[in-house]
Amino acid sequence: MRRVVCPGSFDPVTNGHLDIIGRASRLYDEVVVAVLINIEKKSLFTVEERIEMLQAVTKEYGNVRVDKFHGLLVDFCKQQEIPAIVKGLRAISDFDYELQMAQLNYRMSGVETLFMSTNPEYSFLSSSRIKEITRYGGDVSGLVPDLVHELLVERLRG
Repeated sequence: MRRVVCPGSFDPVTNGHLDIIGRASRLYDEVVVAVLINIEKKSLFTVEERIEMLQAVTKEYGNVRVDKFHGLLVDFCKQQEIPAIVKGLRAISDFDYELQMAQLNYRMSGVETLFMSTNPEYSFLSSSRIKEITRYGGDVSGLVPDLVHELLVERLRG
């Protein structure tokens, strides 16, 4: 079985994330969407809420599973017997950082990292920008799944 992990904080999941997950699901037998537990970072949504959102918006893919991890991604990959990581790249700046991480991950564990160029329709998206726009009353519909849009508006605007 060909398996891959799509890691991230997904706070919240955007249509850009879903584009990469969906494309990976067509290439692999199983895609594990791994939600990072980062206790040092203040998140808008809890890990459990992010997992629930991801499960809801990826249910159409029969081969996507959502899980969580903390610590090193390569340790999660070893535990789950996943040989590869898929990362979306929006810009050159993403590549510089992600290449270094890919090389470190391979050196530590032999886990491969595969890069997918982001669909230009979503190349400007980031979870941080989505939260900021929503917080100040901007419209992010069409940039996040409808469920996520509703939860964002409820959480950030009350």
